[in-house]
Amino acid sequence: DVQLVESGGGSVQAGGSLRLSCAAPGHTYTCMAWFRQAPGKEREAVAAIYLAGGDTTYSDPVKGRFTISQDSANKIVYPEMNMLKAEDSAMYYCAAHFGGRYYCGLRSPHYTNWGQGTQVTVS
Repeated sequence: DVQLVESGGGSVQAGGSLRLSCAAPGHTYTCMAWFRQAPGKEREAVAAIYLAGGDTTYSDPVKGRFTISQDSANKIVYPEMNMLKAEDSAMYYCAAHFGGRYYCGLRSPHYTNWGQGTQVTVS
């Protein structure tokens, strides 16, 4: 399986923006997504994108503020995070699988491959 490599995390003030990226060179994944986990909290879904059609799904806490997109040529998926809040602070993980559109959502058990994570801190 192709390794997922996240980047773009960092520290930002509330109201600011960050763009993360998840690269998987040469991959054949059909679905990629982002999850996050804050200390002491359960992992939660952020957004998912079905790569073939570009269909996207967002969790309610980020809807309207985050946008997930893809660079098909370079096999990279980007979540653009705007209007960041302190509660968005977490370790963000990229995840992927080879399943169909039905399974390209916000349920983590569907995802078979995970990156190492990148930290986002909003103050």
